Amino acid sequence: MTSAPIFVGIDVSKRYLDIAIRPGGLKFREANDEAGLLALIPRLKELQPQLILLEASGGYEMLAAASLRRAGLPAQIVNPRQVREFARSTGKLAKTDKIDAAVLAHFAQVLQPPLRPFPEGQQQELADLLSRRRQLVEMLVMEKNRLATASTVQVRKSLKSHIQALTSQLQELEEDLKDFLRQSPLWLTKDQLLQSVPGVGPGTSLSLIAWLPELGVLTGKKISSLTGLAPFNRDSGAWRGKRTTWGGRARVRPALYMATLAARRFNPVIRAFYQRLLAAGKSKKVALVACMRKLLTILNAVLKHQQPWRCPALT
Repeated sequence: MTSAPIFVGIDVSKRYLDIAIRPGGLKFREANDEAGLLALIPRLKELQPQLILLEASGGYEMLAAASLRRAGLPAQIVNPRQVREFARSTGKLAKTDKIDAAVLAHFAQVLQPPLRPFPEGQQQELADLLSRRRQLVEMLVMEKNRLATASTVQVRKSLKSHIQALTSQLQELEEDLKDFLRQSPLWLTKDQLLQSVPGVGPGTSLSLIAWLPELGVLTGKKISSLTGLAPFNRDSGAWRGKRTTWGGRARVRPALYMATLAARRFNPVIRAFYQRLLAAGKSKKVALVACMRKLLTILNAVLKHQQPWRCPALT
């Protein structure tokens, strides 16, 4: 007889990793640092788990997830909201680190979400650079807003100095991003293919490369669902509710939204699709989300077939 497959849940905090193993119910704790992972990895390798799940925890999970994947273990990061909804569906309302780890192991055993490409190596470096760029842009916006309302000379001087420093850092970081792209033929090819689609600029292209590594691998429906752009039904009996989109990769959608705004003007396919939806009585918001989904599907096909975008004949 073959032994039952092993599933592992790891609840991540700043200092600790709480581990639960299913079946069997074993629970233990390790430090969330290099030493803790050096102790954890051989133990998990001996178990040969089918799947290891960690919740996204504000970045504290990245060291553990990357280390497990480098060691050849099937680690996957999941959306915390999905896990909490699963916990409520099983009647578990209490929340502690040990309970959360057990819920993750149960979630892994029951639903067995597929392993997706994990942002390792160069891709993780690109994601970190883009995250830092976003932080600098947000700080610049806040400081410029404060400058607009500051009346004291000393405060205005301080704000101007900080804005200048942030602007300089942002320029340096953007040069680093350009150098990073030039040094990697793989990313350069992806970037060129994505930017061949009208409406997609360097920022959107880099965001998709860094935060949506599945682009070009999954089907159009799956990639839409992964980014939170697939409409979900809300029906019960004879009642038909309004279709809504939610969840998915929150960091991808702002970049895709800005690209869609440009594509609505300059991409003939998206422009025609948008006008057709408006003519059919759809609201501008609904039409724009549908255009985001269509643009994403186009980008997915471009990477899948490794062919730059060409405008089809519009009828």
